[in-house]
Amino acid sequence: MAELDIQISIEEGNWPSEDALHALADRVLEAAATYLRESQKQPFPKMTPEVSLVFTDDASIQDINAEWRGKDKATNVLSFPAFPVKPGKVPGPMLGDIIIARETVEREAAELEKSFDDHLTHLMVHGFLHLFGYDHNNNAEAEIMEGLETRILAVLGLSDPYEGQDLKMEP
Repeated sequence: MAELDIQISIEEGNWPSEDALHALADRVLEAAATYLRESQKQPFPKMTPEVSLVFTDDASIQDINAEWRGKDKATNVLSFPAFPVKPGKVPGPMLGDIIIARETVEREAAELEKSFDDHLTHLMVHGFLHLFGYDHNNNAEAEIMEGLETRILAVLGLSDPYEGQDLKMEP
């Protein structure tokens, strides 16, 4: 049985096919879930938990960011946990939503000299960790979350996305 029930919606933007996104999401989020379960002893609900991935464009994510976070600008990824949860506690059967903006991912990947898929993989992992209560509002939280991201990405064969950066993910 799969560890996650991953629902995909392409709302806006020039994204790869739903099948391609689903294949990537399955590989990435299953690896992240396995890492959390095995290395962090993260408990999971008895029912297969569901996560929703919404693929959109900058205009749409800017509207969502303005409405829900009071930040009237596009961002790369937003996560909305279905239920409040702290790291190490059992989440509900619906983990929540991860929303990703095409143009921002593409622009950042080029700036970072990374492939689109590698950067998208990082953002999926980042958004997924938010659904388990991880955050980066202060240096201590950021260090924990970024360490997890780096280790999960290593399992997926990707390098440390924060290497050589002083400023990490935007809170």
